[in-house]
Amino acid sequence: MKTLTPLTAARVLVDTLVDCGVDTVFGYPGGAVLPLYDALALDRRIRHILVRHEQAAVHAAQGYARSTGRLGVVFVTSGPGVANTTSGLLDALSDSIPVLCVSGQVATGAIGTNAFQECDALGITSTVTKWNTQVRDAEAVAATIRTAVATALGGRPGPVLVDVPKDIQASAVAAARSGSSADAVPSSVPQAALEQAAHLIRHARRPVFYGGGGLVNAGDAACAAFGRLVRWKDAPCTLTLMGLGAFPASDPRWLGMLGMHGTLEANLAMHEADLVVCVGARFDDRVTGKLAHFCPDARIVHVDVDPASIGKVVRTDVGLVGDCAAILDGLLGMLDAVDPAPVAAWWDRIVSWRAARCLDVPASSAGILPQRLMRTLADHVARRGAIVSTDVGQHQMWAAQYLGFERPRRWLTSGGAGTMGYGLPAAIGAQVAHPEDLVVCISGDASVLMNIQELATAVQHRCPVKLVLSNNGCMGMVRQWQELHYEGRYSHSYSEALPDFVALARAFGWQARRVEDPAQLDGAVAACMDAEGPYLLDVRVEQAENCFPMIPAGRGHHEILLAKDRWYEA
Repeated sequence: MKTLTPLTAARVLVDTLVDCGVDTVFGYPGGAVLPLYDALALDRRIRHILVRHEQAAVHAAQGYARSTGRLGVVFVTSGPGVANTTSGLLDALSDSIPVLCVSGQVATGAIGTNAFQECDALGITSTVTKWNTQVRDAEAVAATIRTAVATALGGRPGPVLVDVPKDIQASAVAAARSGSSADAVPSSVPQAALEQAAHLIRHARRPVFYGGGGLVNAGDAACAAFGRLVRWKDAPCTLTLMGLGAFPASDPRWLGMLGMHGTLEANLAMHEADLVVCVGARFDDRVTGKLAHFCPDARIVHVDVDPASIGKVVRTDVGLVGDCAAILDGLLGMLDAVDPAPVAAWWDRIVSWRAARCLDVPASSAGILPQRLMRTLADHVARRGAIVSTDVGQHQMWAAQYLGFERPRRWLTSGGAGTMGYGLPAAIGAQVAHPEDLVVCISGDASVLMNIQELATAVQHRCPVKLVLSNNGCMGMVRQWQELHYEGRYSHSYSEALPDFVALARAFGWQARRVEDPAQLDGAVAACMDAEGPYLLDVRVEQAENCFPMIPAGRGHHEILLAKDRWYEA
């Protein structure tokens, strides 16, 4: 007679994830997590994506989560397995991305004995997670996972970690109770605060609406309400690096990204505004510049799900804490029946700044300018509604400047942590979630090497990601800062032993091509985008090109470099 496989805590964990709506896990097996992987083998309801490094597992889960609005899930083993997740968890925490990491641990009897592949998973991850815990009772697995899911998704989203010893995973347990994760608790904003915000919006003559990653996290309804509010006031709108796509780039009210490498018109509008309405952004230092010069004449309305963000960095006149969509709908209900104060004179001022055409591609040179590469990519991204991920550096800023997005969740990048190596695994995670969509990773020759092994992951799981390298043979942003701030002392920012990326990609099973001639760029990009299967395009760009506009460190929004030796003059 065939023996029935007993119900273990590992199988209950998988059942609970399925019950919570999880259908995909990114991970890498090892000894301390084998009972959980055995449970996966017995249950085909969850697809497992085998990555080649645990950091990449978290970035892939982030790409999945950010492109879908759902939870990203990671399985790793103990010791170096969980230790390798810390960069990814830091990235997810910095950018408020919901990720659940389940780590294996040595058996409970071996904890504290310096056993093989033992480490203090909770201590290591305590500062890079929203919440973490270790399960010591097999019967508590289901409840713990439900709490973890609710915590990752609730309020300001973020990463959580559940550490499960190997013997707990293998323990026999009773059947898990069904049910869904706890719903988010609705928030209530005082009527007086809503009325005060509505009054400021109604009477402002130089308003700017400014959205961030929290607006995207709040969902399509929040982004739509934000757009209706901007159009009701006929006001200019700008977004942070993390918020791109929350407001359509084709709308004439769109000023472009703001901040250190934002557009001239976005930054000057912030500097001269009489009202700034901030939704789902945290006034990051790369946005504000020198705080003493930030929005000197503006009243500030701040909408955010996280009460700790209100007034944390800048003085806030009205703070509205809660779900962005509900708050914005409440404001619209108060404003719809009245006429806003005119803003025509404000638009005249903005038009004069736009006339500077700060993002015009510089005069052509013998080689390919990175700005020209981004313009070429922008045509394909816009036409095909592509999902785009980036790594970190100059190519990231140029992509943010030149690529336009019409809807949220099509732009994936590392903001708060600035993690090189994010782009390729994030693109794979997004491609897993959207198998029919075009997914493009824009990277640099330095960043891509941080997780180059994930080329194998894309091939194994048939992810037709397009990887475009802006290859300048150096750490571009580091080199730029050394040129501008360190008198051209290029300390270790040039790459002197780069691989042949085309040969390397082909060795992993990718199609690949190199392009150096500007006349061949358009055709090479089109061939890359049209290819079946994963494709790497190595674009050799001008090495000494710098990314402008730029607000240098310690400067205000009105102190903008338009080129190396040319400041904006009012």
